[in-house]
Amino acid sequence: MIVTMILLAAVITLSAYFWWGFRVLPGERWQVVASMPVAKTEQGCWQGVNFTWYGLLTANAYLVAVTVLLVLLGSVGVPPLGTAILAAAMLCCCVPASRLVARIVEKKSHTFTVGGAVFVGIIITPFVILLINRTVGAQLAFHIPIRSAYAAIAIAYAFGEGLGRMACISFGCCYGKPLADSSALLKKLFTGRSFVFSGSTKKIAYAGGLEATEVIPIQAVTAVLYSLCGLTAAALYLASHQTAAFLLATIVTQGWRSFSETLRADFRGEGRISAYQVMGIAGVFYAIAAAFLLAYEPNGLPDLSAGLKSLWRPELILFLQGIWILLFFYTGRSTVTGATLSFHVHHDRI
Repeated sequence: MIVTMILLAAVITLSAYFWWGFRVLPGERWQVVASMPVAKTEQGCWQGVNFTWYGLLTANAYLVAVTVLLVLLGSVGVPPLGTAILAAAMLCCCVPASRLVARIVEKKSHTFTVGGAVFVGIIITPFVILLINRTVGAQLAFHIPIRSAYAAIAIAYAFGEGLGRMACISFGCCYGKPLADSSALLKKLFTGRSFVFSGSTKKIAYAGGLEATEVIPIQAVTAVLYSLCGLTAAALYLASHQTAAFLLATIVTQGWRSFSETLRADFRGEGRISAYQVMGIAGVFYAIAAAFLLAYEPNGLPDLSAGLKSLWRPELILFLQGIWILLFFYTGRSTVTGATLSFHVHHDRI
């Protein structure tokens, strides 16, 4: 009963969140959340640094992903400290990788790629878990089951990536092809449901020249698909089908990542088949091989109530808040937009 109630609450919450985001985030108003003055100009104005909704929404997505990971691993008996160490280790590897891979593939030093970070994560996960088990885990007397952790990470990623698409809508990146240039089937599917972005500082405007143009809402499709995948995989996980949950979450997310690029208009590197598509397909085959190699691990029946109770700790709440703050400032400080600020006094209010 508790599993059904939690999943139903998640469906309702996600539906409301997506309804809000799909309606408002393509607008110009929803790119910069705040600007901070940093240096005064000779003209008396201030140069400002922008903090973006991209960073805020990305931090939200990471927060949800880490929370899902804590609950799922807590349900199979992994203590919060072990999960926090695993999450911190994975973030320390994958967050810098999101910028490094983009620099290698796209030759850009001021952008991020979730696809590259995820590929790195898929490859390193079992090795990171083994290292933690043999070092910190041995010292602190906890053990992280690799198959359950792999499945939990895949599910957490599905939620995190799905919610992360909201950040892409606000920034105008990862945008779809113009509806006018699409096939008759796509026109029929998305007429009246397309995205129209406004604002010259959105990436779709300055990089793609597609401001005020109807485009395929590929970010919205990805957000809904990944979230549904995460919910289904979570239900399988909590029913003690960790391998099925892992394969479903990985195959759907990485398979769709590779296919969805055929519907996108943003630059994805040189070549007819992008490096990100190759990474997605390679990730699927790597995951299938890993699932067979880890089939020896026994399954235990997860206890969702235990996983939820494990969250209610002051130190864990502070850990989650710290992750949110760090990620907001890391991904939210814009290096491709600037601001000119001026301040004045309302003399009629003195």
